[in-house]
Parts: sequence; C-alpha cells; structure tokens
Amino acid sequence: MLILAIVAAFVASLILTPLVRKFAFRIGAVDQPNYRKVHTAAMPRIGGLAIFGAFLVGYFILRPEDSHAAGILVGAFLIILTGFLDDMLEITAKAKVLGQLAASIAVITLGGLQIEFINLPFIGQLEFGFLSIPITILWIIGITNAINLIDGLDGLAAGVSTIALISLAIMAGLMDNPFVIATAAILAASSFGFLFFNFNPAKIFMGDTGSLFLGYMISALALLGFKNVAVVSLIIPIIILGVPISDTFFAIVRRIRMKQKISAPDKSHLHHCLLRSGFSHRQTVLIIYGIAALFGMAAILLSQATVWGSVILIIVILLAIEVLVELIGLAGANYRPLLNLVRMIGR
Repeated sequence: MLILAIVAAFVASLILTPLVRKFAFRIGAVDQPNYRKVHTAAMPRIGGLAIFGAFLVGYFILRPEDSHAAGILVGAFLIILTGFLDDMLEITAKAKVLGQLAASIAVITLGGLQIEFINLPFIGQLEFGFLSIPITILWIIGITNAINLIDGLDGLAAGVSTIALISLAIMAGLMDNPFVIATAAILAASSFGFLFFNFNPAKIFMGDTGSLFLGYMISALALLGFKNVAVVSLIIPIIILGVPISDTFFAIVRRIRMKQKISAPDKSHLHHCLLRSGFSHRQTVLIIYGIAALFGMAAILLSQATVWGSVILIIVILLAIEVLVELIGLAGANYRPLLNLVRMIGR
C-alpha cells in the first residue's frame, strides 16, 4: 500500500504541476526578475500547491496513523495559506512569522508534539520543562525558514528537500517509525515529481507556498522521529538538513560581520558563492545536491556509531563545513580563520 501511495503522489505531482502553472498565470501569481534573482523572465510561483495537492493524494490513499497526524496536517494547511498569501500579496516578514507561529502552535496543541527532554552522555536526562514549547517553536520556524532561504536556484529547494526527506525516511526505518517513513516517502515523491518542471531551466517556481510547506513538514517529521532521545540522535536531523542550516547560520554570521540586519537580503548564499566561483547554474545545483546527499549519509553513519565515533564524525563534519565556507566566502570574503591558522602553522 505504501508503494501505491508513493507512486500516486509522484503521478499526481506530474499532473498537477502544469495545471497549477496555468492557474498561476491566470491569477497573476508570478515572480518578477530583479537584481537578487537569477531568472530573467516572469515565472509562475505557486508551485507549492502542486506539491501539497500531490502529497494529500498519496497521504489519504495510505492514511498513516499517528496521534500527532491531525496537528501536523492542520499546521500544514496554515503554512500553505501563509505561503500562498505571500506569493500573491508579498506580505510582511512579521506576517509570515505569525503564520509559521500559528502552524507551530497547531502541531504542539493539537498534535501534542514537543521536545520535552534529551539524554546527555555521562550526565543523564535533561528536562526542558517550560522551555520545551519555545524550543519546539524555534525548531519548526528555524527549519521552515532555512528551506525557504535556499530556494534561490531552479530545482534547488525541491532537490535538497527530496534528499532530506529520503534520508529521514531511511532513518525512520532504522528507528521503526512507520508514520515518519510513510509521510516522508510520500512527500519526497511529491517533491520529486515537481522537480521535473522545476529543474533548470524551470517552468515554474514552488514559491513560498512550497518552500515554507516543505520546511515545515521536514521540521515536524524530524521532530517526530528524533524527539526525547540521546543528544547525538537529536543532532541527526540537524546533519540531514546540513545544507539549509549551515547556509542560514553563515548568512547570520556574514550579516553580523558586515553590520547588517540579520533579515537583510543579499547575494552571498551558498548557491551565489558557487556561481561566482565559476560553476554553471546546473553544476551549482548538482554540487549542492551532492553535499546534501553526503550530509544524509553522514547522518545514517552517525546513527550507527559509538559515542566516541559520533564525536569524531561530528568534528570532521564541522571542519569540512568550515573549510568549504572559507574557500567559497560564504561568511564573507575576508573570513578565513581556519585557513589562516593552517598557513601560519605551515610557515
């Protein structure tokens, strides 16, 4: 039955995306080019409706059961509404955050989903108490916006999200969580079907309708699969989402160093840096796909490692990220502390 739901979601995505494209042109939901964007012509930008519709097709064929399902679905409708309003009306950043907050609260109140504690090695269980709800909200909003921020090139957010969802499904399989397996797999199929129309040269953009929805669902599924466990296991979804999280983190570092507002837009995200390094549009997207897949594999290895093996793997990952960041200038052209240290040691 799961295979049927996955295939149905994929086929529905292939059917719905051209229909949504026509609908977008009809209602004027198009993305106009500007100095920050790569495309040079007006593009329909509510492709997320096709991903959402395809997901619902697969989901209601299988109807996976879980006590948190109702809250997640209500939150999904709220986040889709928020993204659609932004794609149509370009609502303020505060309004977008309010929509994300409403979706987060729906997950917590209706779904009962929140991070209540983690188990720290050598220390024991750490209870979050009254901080569990704020931490859960920050997680959901943070991951939702991280996916939203990487949606800057044709096929980028859809591909990275698909890879992250496949990684989550595999991890859920290792942890025997059938609801996360099913939901992540169906959503991955929906996103992959949309990618046929979104990969360079794109015929349609997912817009905030799609990026906020995918970010929200990934954050909720990761939370559902890894909450209330060992701290190393809590790091697993962070590694799976290494591309959007690191891009967002170093964007904040970059803006602080440049004395800009954290929310200030720029053209120095990961994909911008790779483009400036001489890679083509497609090459840049494929490189980031490769990095996302490596993060996914690292997360799977981490889940099977010992405590000390996990520590070593995490250190290697962090060093690799830092070297890449400094080489391509993700945190700023003059940000090279590690490379400068290596040069000093070499001398």
